[in-house]
Amino acid sequence: MAEKERIERRQRRRRTRDRECHCCGRTTPFSWTCRCGFAICQECMNENVWGLSCNGITWHCPECGQQNGFGNQ
Repeated sequence: MAEKERIERRQRRRRTRDRECHCCGRTTPFSWTCRCGFAICQECMNENVWGLSCNGITWHCPECGQQNGFGNQ
């Protein structure tokens, strides 16, 4: 029983949530998210990367100003 509960907990933790993009309002299966809750879909990120990133490695959250990685380092 404990093994089954552990597997279920792991699956819940790995489950992704569809988030609503703060720019276009669409719900997408993948979005760039900040710890503050700001979410932006890939299409909007591609359009706005010029204003959100200065080096292509990190992006700045427009809501709270934190740096977030693109995951390419």
